[in-house]
This record gives sequence, structure tokens and C-alpha cells, in this order.
Amino acid sequence: MWVRPDLALKYETSKQLLVRIRYRQSLQAADIFMKKQGLYILFNAPQRGITAGQFAAFYIDNELIGSGVINA
Repeated sequence: MWVRPDLALKYETSKQLLVRIRYRQSLQAADIFMKKQGLYILFNAPQRGITAGQFAAFYIDNELIGSGVINA
């Protein structure tokens, strides 16, 4: 999940990151919340057509720091 373990979120914390859910999609600002049940993404702007099985990739600036499979 975390490419940069030193930047991994700890449980019950959140961080503003850039997220991409499609190849070539521009990076989108979002709040990432780490809970015991999993990681949650709340985009600043509405997103269309997000489907279970897609990947979400998290960035700081243009550096990939982690990713994960989207569940319903």
C-alpha cells in the first residue's frame, strides 16, 4: 500500500494529498483518512464513475507515496 512507509498514515489520522484514480487523470486534492476498517478518500471536488476494483494512487506533489484497490 505505501511506497513511502515513512509517510504512511497512522490509525485515526488524516492528511490532505493528491489522488489519481485513472491513468492520465490530473491529480485531484483529497483528504485521506486512516481508520481501522481501511483507508478512506474524501475528494474536494466530486468524481465520476469510480468503480470497485480500480486503484487509487496517492501523491505528494508528483511523488507517488502509496496506492490501494477501491472497494464498494
